[in-house]
Amino acid sequence: MSRRGGVLEFATLGLLHDTPMHGYELRKRLNTVLGPFRAIAYGTLYPCLKSLLERGLIMEEEPEQVAAALAGGKRARIVYKLTAHGKEHFQELLSDSGVNSWEDENFGVHFAFFSRTDREVRMRILEGRRSKLEERLERVRNSLSSTRERLDGYTLELQRHGLESVEREVRWLNELINAERSAGETPEAGGGEQPEKTEKNTGTTTRQNHQDAASDPSAATS
Repeated sequence: MSRRGGVLEFATLGLLHDTPMHGYELRKRLNTVLGPFRAIAYGTLYPCLKSLLERGLIMEEEPEQVAAALAGGKRARIVYKLTAHGKEHFQELLSDSGVNSWEDENFGVHFAFFSRTDREVRMRILEGRRSKLEERLERVRNSLSSTRERLDGYTLELQRHGLESVEREVRWLNELINAERSAGETPEAGGGEQPEKTEKNTGTTTRQNHQDAASDPSAATS
């Protein structure tokens, strides 16, 4: 999934997986998922919906269902919903952790649906994205060190801004990866705290025996 059309398809299937929607509502939700700087126009959305319909990934609600839902003589809006084939295809897209899922164009939409993605897939995507950005940082730093003296002040500041942005994302990815690893760790049976707990219990039992012996002399000789 390397082109914008693939990103739009993935996001559309993901949103319709939650609930059927008409085009207007779907466009609003897509703008939220894809970000305010990638506004989706109807001229882009409806060709995507047409393609999904033709491939059997989505379907339109039955006319009588739409008419019943929109009474009062108003123009009925077409409501789109996922087919069984569409749900299977969306699951396949969710499981993709290849190089394309790390790219600038695709990473954001994959991340938007991380709550439905397997942990192992999430980890591969996050680590792949981090590796890609670390390589980019190395290239930018090398470029800056060799061309710094030839750049004017504004170009240099632009380069520094880009460098800082990538560094921030790498730190953010490190936090996410550490959180994923911590969430995936489970304590082993008979973990490290158990012996300490047993020792404390044993100490309490020993002290209790001494107290019993002091209050009952026969208990000490029995």
